[in-house]
Amino acid sequence: MRLFNDGRPLPLISRTALDYREDNSHYFERIRSLGNAVWLDSGRPLSRYGRYDILAAAPEFIVRYDRGTLSLERDGSRTLLEESPFDALKRLLAEYPAQPPRPDLPFSGGLIGHFGYDLGRALEQLPARAADDIDFPEMRVGFYAWAIIVDHQQRRAELVALPGTSAQLLAQLDERLTTASPEPAQPFRLQAPFANDLSREQYNDALARIDDYIHAGDCYQVNFTQRFSSRFDGDPWQAYRRLRAAAPTPYSAYLENDDGTVLSLSPEQFLGCNDGQVTTKPIKGTRPRSADPAQDKRLKQELKKSLKDRAENLMIVDLLRNDLGKVCSFGSVRVPRLFAVESYANVHHLVTTVTGTLAGDRQPLDLLAHCFPGGSITGAPKIRAMEIIDELEPQRRNIYCGSIGYISLCGRMDTSITIRTLLCEQDRIFCWAGGGIVADSVTEQEYEETYSKVNNLLKTLEATCP
Repeated sequence: MRLFNDGRPLPLISRTALDYREDNSHYFERIRSLGNAVWLDSGRPLSRYGRYDILAAAPEFIVRYDRGTLSLERDGSRTLLEESPFDALKRLLAEYPAQPPRPDLPFSGGLIGHFGYDLGRALEQLPARAADDIDFPEMRVGFYAWAIIVDHQQRRAELVALPGTSAQLLAQLDERLTTASPEPAQPFRLQAPFANDLSREQYNDALARIDDYIHAGDCYQVNFTQRFSSRFDGDPWQAYRRLRAAAPTPYSAYLENDDGTVLSLSPEQFLGCNDGQVTTKPIKGTRPRSADPAQDKRLKQELKKSLKDRAENLMIVDLLRNDLGKVCSFGSVRVPRLFAVESYANVHHLVTTVTGTLAGDRQPLDLLAHCFPGGSITGAPKIRAMEIIDELEPQRRNIYCGSIGYISLCGRMDTSITIRTLLCEQDRIFCWAGGGIVADSVTEQEYEETYSKVNNLLKTLEATCP
């Protein structure tokens, strides 16, 4: 039994059984009107990798970091904070009693939100050449006292709430989830096909410059990104429903709030932490899928045996081992799974698993702060690669290549890398794709790989064009 500091026993969280559903759009549609709704989506029933869905809304407070300004929104007021974003999250999370870990419950109240790639500017001194042309905060994290947890392995769903949650609120939520009808949603329509915001000539010039940097010894690998954009009408939720059917992935997420809407179809875990055991699963190496089973098998084997892709993957594994070593116990960092191939709707990926044990004086938010942003989407060495990215990419990445996830009061954390991610801001929609550039990269192949990664997302939404 866990106790308060004065010896009193901690009250237990409440757990209310709900009907199990493989596709939890039903539940999300019934809570989204509560505001600041989030769905950490395992991609079921089409994805075979994910286990849990976590859905929540109406957070008790929101911490927002926007262009150097950190603020706390709570009880209808806004307060400016004078600390670092991660220090603020640690302090605010500590206001609530820690919950005991439960093997069958990943989240028992805590923080959920996004950490954009450009939050890295709060952690490192970086140049500011790239255009900052999207009005969306670098970080927006809410504290959620209740959530719907769906366990697809156990085929169980429940409403979980922290101690002290009023019986009236729980009864209202139960009624909303079991009997209420969702509000009607407007159809989503793309106004025009996506346009590449980077010309082919600019792409070629950027890769030539990266090649120069690599041969000069500045770096070993740089992750270079292209951005696609259009304008839209209607409800982004309807766009997400289309996308999750076309690209089911285990680290999908849908987050909507007054700043904009994030639609993420990510296959990549950034950092997980469960009972002090840390996991990261970098993706480096991609091949497109083929409708011809024999050709698809050949592509998969080609990726598995590719010396170039294995070397690219290994560079990032070494970077992540170093990052984990900053916050993990000495000697605990291991690589139990190297160069495994995972297959998704449109691509095969080369995935490695790196593990460690969190040091006794560290907590999951320390892990996130010391490893952010993920090495798989920067390059190596990390800071020099980020400087080159800012020089050569015309616009800031914003949400892309950041992270989405949760940090629970039970000490558990799980976060994604926000690749295959779109952002709706006012009437504009953005999508990004990139890849790791190394010494033996072929410009034409890298360019085509970019489209292999997101073509299914772009074409799915372009089907809504008038």
